[in-house]
Amino acid sequence: MDEAFEKISRKIRKEAWQLNKDFGLVEEGDLVMVCLSGGKDSYTMLDVLMNMQRALDFKLIAVNLDQKQPGFPEHILPEYLTATGVPFKIYEKDTYSVVIEKTPAGKTMCSMCSRLRRGNLYSIAEELGATKIALGHHKDDVLETFFLNLFFSGKLEAMPPKFITDDKKHIVIRPLASNREKDIAQYAASRNFPIIPCNLCGSQPNLQRNIVKKMIADWESQYHDRVEIMFNAISNVSPSHLFDRSIYDFMSLSRNAVLKEEV
Repeated sequence: MDEAFEKISRKIRKEAWQLNKDFGLVEEGDLVMVCLSGGKDSYTMLDVLMNMQRALDFKLIAVNLDQKQPGFPEHILPEYLTATGVPFKIYEKDTYSVVIEKTPAGKTMCSMCSRLRRGNLYSIAEELGATKIALGHHKDDVLETFFLNLFFSGKLEAMPPKFITDDKKHIVIRPLASNREKDIAQYAASRNFPIIPCNLCGSQPNLQRNIVKKMIADWESQYHDRVEIMFNAISNVSPSHLFDRSIYDFMSLSRNAVLKEEV
């Protein structure tokens, strides 16, 4: 068990460090607000960032947004974070009641829940003076979002490892964006994290994300490297071979332009 844990631990940290090197997620002097939900991904993200602190001079503060879901075990995160010694704050915002009230019968709750949670987290980051907001999305989340946008929104868009919010106030990072969910699950099981399940949207049947997740899993069962190939594709984009006129100037391509190049 120790050997298996060391192997998966090295893999997760190596991939996260490479992502940090490629995209500059964390910088010296940062105050990183780690959004901790109590799921396997956010616990693993916190561990990864704590490991990075051994080599980089930055601060962490873990933040949990208690959305007042029924049965939420309020004691688990404070006890865990106190034991680890990580500074933390728990914020109570009853977004659960809003989601239940505003979501039409039969519709999924994810979109509204996510939007309300995100707005609250941005406000908290501003209050704390955080320079980065860390979210626990992994490689599988990135690809699922890509296909959800492709199939249902008609756009090529995924989850970048780093982006600035529309109001230019916050930089959001995803330190696990190159880590596979199955590796994170193995790591979390080995670390025996006190997992808190999401009982709001996770129990809803026929979520489009679950359908896409199954589609990707079926592909990978037939072609073991399928996920890595698809992930490489979103890092290897050719604007001149798509149709987006806002990122490639097709109008400048003309016979006259070709003749000038030949001269």
